[in-house]
Amino acid sequence: MDKVVEKRDSRTNRGPRAGERHISVCICTFRRPDLLRRLLERLEQQQTNGQFTFSVVVTDNDSARSAQHIAAEFAAGNRIAVTYSCEARRNIALARNESLSHAEGDFVAFIDDDEFPRDGWLAAMLEVCEECQVAGVLGPVRPHFEEQPPRWIIDGRFCERPEYRTGRVMNWEECRTGNFLLRRRTLDRLQQVFNPIFGSGGEDKDFFMRMMHLGHVFVWCNEGVVHETVPRERWKRSYMVKRAMLRGRNILKHPGRIRLVVRSLIAGPVYLMVLPFALMFGQGVFMKYCIKFFDHAGRILALLGLNPVRER
Repeated sequence: MDKVVEKRDSRTNRGPRAGERHISVCICTFRRPDLLRRLLERLEQQQTNGQFTFSVVVTDNDSARSAQHIAAEFAAGNRIAVTYSCEARRNIALARNESLSHAEGDFVAFIDDDEFPRDGWLAAMLEVCEECQVAGVLGPVRPHFEEQPPRWIIDGRFCERPEYRTGRVMNWEECRTGNFLLRRRTLDRLQQVFNPIFGSGGEDKDFFMRMMHLGHVFVWCNEGVVHETVPRERWKRSYMVKRAMLRGRNILKHPGRIRLVVRSLIAGPVYLMVLPFALMFGQGVFMKYCIKFFDHAGRILALLGLNPVRER
């Protein structure tokens, strides 16, 4: 929670000054030193074209402060202003709130520690946010494989996320914080930005739902691309099933949970009956329907207090 590393530079990427557009890039991290180092190095390559400045906030969700030396090393050798802080309680919502408490300037950008941006990422996101005059902008997160995955992973598009045309207005169910630019002033009316009850995930859906109920609009920027590293363990069927079960568990914390559970009570048995037939069409098709089934099963088991999944 304390500010540990801070660096200011009089050149391109210094702290905010009056009249300048400034972006605080917030990174929440947990025991991913190599990926965090790569992300910071790629942020150094961001092209501002003199239109804005940016700084970085690294928030460590590890009580052992394993990311502190990474942030310190980067701050010592680069022109970007870096702030390091630690949220010792392992909770992604608390970590995001801690990161925001150190953000400066007009805009906040969120990017995950296992992602890295293209060089024009911030410029593209800021341009669309200003042109559309909206509260925030979301962009694509595309998979980055450091080794070739099985063919069924590629064919089934298991690691790909939906993309939209630039300027499309988003609904809250489509939104997440993995690649997100926000006007900082839109948070002024919120006593608590991210709700700690969603400590293991789902805090972003809850945030966007509340923001949209307040009348804020978020749009898509298909040019603001970041890439997410997909390690071998995420190819495992067990990982995909646990992730689906966790989604089912977390979604029950939302206000519309009764409607969702009723839907799952109908859809769950249907997908279960489809699974033996889906297996005939290969692993990719089978796993698609398997994930759909466990999404619904997770909701039902959580309602009964039987869902054993706490984290992926």
